[in-house]
Amino acid sequence: MEMFYSLYGLRLEANVLVPGLTRLESDQDPNVRVWLGAMPSWLDDVAHVDPKILYASPDCDGDGRPLVKVQQVSDGNRAYFRLTYADGTAFLIDRVGTRIWSTWPDTLSLEDTAVYLLGPIIGFALRLRDVTCLHASAIAIGEESIALIGPGGAGKSTTAAALAHRGHAVLADDVVALNESGPAFLVQPGYPHIRLWPTSVEMLYRSYDALPPLTPNWDKRYLDLVETGYQFQRSPLPLAAMYVLGDRCTGPNAPVVEEMSAREALMTLVENTYVNYLLEPTMRGKEFAVLTRLVERIRIRRIRPHADPARLSQLCDVILEDSHALSAPCA
Repeated sequence: MEMFYSLYGLRLEANVLVPGLTRLESDQDPNVRVWLGAMPSWLDDVAHVDPKILYASPDCDGDGRPLVKVQQVSDGNRAYFRLTYADGTAFLIDRVGTRIWSTWPDTLSLEDTAVYLLGPIIGFALRLRDVTCLHASAIAIGEESIALIGPGGAGKSTTAAALAHRGHAVLADDVVALNESGPAFLVQPGYPHIRLWPTSVEMLYRSYDALPPLTPNWDKRYLDLVETGYQFQRSPLPLAAMYVLGDRCTGPNAPVVEEMSAREALMTLVENTYVNYLLEPTMRGKEFAVLTRLVERIRIRRIRPHADPARLSQLCDVILEDSHALSAPCA
């Protein structure tokens, strides 16, 4: 049975209902096909061949296994990437990001696999298709969008959820895919979920039980933007500004917005591109050129949140006020 979805500007066809995605009717050919719960038959035929290891995570689980290992395999004609996670979940992706397969152990579920699929796997597929992706969240502000950038734990998703509560539509969480269109950069819609740690859920909604768990095996919860009456932006919007969530501080003026030099902004974007550990030299060169143009055209500012999480509302105020000031016409 054919299941069609739209995700980050891609048209996906899957063999099952994918948790987190909204099924669409489609009369267009998909540009990515996904088989969940299956691997191509030829993979068993090359099991005896020692695959080339391209990457092994420096972080390991309790048994010393890398959290993720990436190998190169071939069916005799084409090369593929095989990604194996420490929990036994495995993915196979062709080198042009058009076909994806996955299997998982009996102790896990389709929901667990979807967490990987909608994050690093589709992010890697986008990178293989020369789409620049940032580790960020994106929010609609009027007819434009802003991106919140930062490493894990910086507060991107929490701030995005707080802005969504104020009525702003969400374009993407965790992965922000950018398509260059003339002088503009368009943010592509992701999927209508925001993933949140229990501490963030408790801060936002007074109880971590206020939102359902992402899967029975993960600590994170998720905010369904459709079912809960929030807004999900389903069409691309031009990127107007980017806010780098910096170190938290306790100063009386916090949250505070700071200017960034072009060089600092560029290096920050390079550090916060998605799955950058899998980029080949040619891909890195293309990405650097795109990010250089991005810095030249888009205002990028650092914002330092207050160390007190109860001041999240003030952080939203500062972001909104600054973004409106940036978009206001000059007198």
